[in-house]
Amino acid sequence: MAAPSKATVVLKAVKKITLRFCPFESNAQSTREFLCMVGSEKVRATNMNCEVISMVKHDKSEPVVDITYVDGERLVMKGANLSSREMLSSFQSRCIAKDPQAKAAAKK
Repeated sequence: MAAPSKATVVLKAVKKITLRFCPFESNAQSTREFLCMVGSEKVRATNMNCEVISMVKHDKSEPVVDITYVDGERLVMKGANLSSREMLSSFQSRCIAKDPQAKAAAKK
């Protein structure tokens, strides 16, 4: 599994994260790694109201990460064509843009 980046993941601006994947497909690896990163106890503690839902289906479906932010905006990432680092980078940049405290911390 890929090592998570040094930057801390903060779920303060996130309402819900839904991950859908077939565990037997090789293209689901990055989605499973992303789930490990955002599903850890330390990350989940940054927003106890954020739902992290994993839907594991054996139907050869495409792996998808669907993120709903507090302001109603959604980010949908198709995990088959992205690495876990790319997904995490996109997710973090959107979270930082939505959280003024995270913007200040990123500048330091």
